[in-house]
Amino acid sequence: MIDNLTTSLKGKNALICGSTAGIGKAVSKEFAQMGANVTLFSRNEDKLKLVIESMDCINNQNHRFLVGDFNHPDNIQSVINHDISQGNTYHILVNNSGGPKGGLIIEAKKSEFLEGFNRHLICNHILSTALLTGMKSKKYGRIINIISTSVKQPIQGLGVSNTIRGAVASWSKTFSFEVSKWGITVNNILPGFTDTGRLSSLIESKAKSSNQTETEIANEMKNKIPAGRFGTPVETAKAISFLASPAAGYINGVNLAVDGGRLSCI
Repeated sequence: MIDNLTTSLKGKNALICGSTAGIGKAVSKEFAQMGANVTLFSRNEDKLKLVIESMDCINNQNHRFLVGDFNHPDNIQSVINHDISQGNTYHILVNNSGGPKGGLIIEAKKSEFLEGFNRHLICNHILSTALLTGMKSKKYGRIINIISTSVKQPIQGLGVSNTIRGAVASWSKTFSFEVSKWGITVNNILPGFTDTGRLSSLIESKAKSSNQTETEIANEMKNKIPAGRFGTPVETAKAISFLASPAAGYINGVNLAVDGGRLSCI
């Protein structure tokens, strides 16, 4: 019999990457409201401090942050190793980092692929394996990777991103097979067109290359979404918070789209 199927995160320790803006910031605030002790992980210390100041501590939680650059996996490895050596362990890991820039795949440079693999796949693997021992000892683990709907349906004009995201999805599924026996789940969130700085930059770039206005580009994108609008970071954070909770213990190895119904595939 499985009990305690709560959606509360009270008493849980969470490490959230890319947590100073967009979806990562929204997840940090959502987790705090649900009672988790949240550790933010990003490269801008000033922004990290501002997010910490804005987070709830309704259950007397201890929120803190780590500073690291996800473009440099060795730095991430060093930071997390030091953190764990101080006795810190985590129940939840949210892997999240800024996506590769847009562009045609036939024009992509080798360096763009290497940078994308390092920032996403390699850093995800470093953190997931580093936190694994602690999750095993707690018999509870939730690893959630924020990827993209492109793992189900490649997006035109995002050649490098499509490639990297697909690799992360396959890595995640394989990881989920191997850790479930310890009460650990590994799932992916696939945000659709979400109102973040990254979406704004993609719209701006596409407008410049097509002689259209940003408003025209945005409206074209919204017309492809059955919901008729862009999503909000908070809506994606709500889905992530459920997957992080005890109630989601039997959900493992899935790709959950939060896209307003835009994907045309099953």
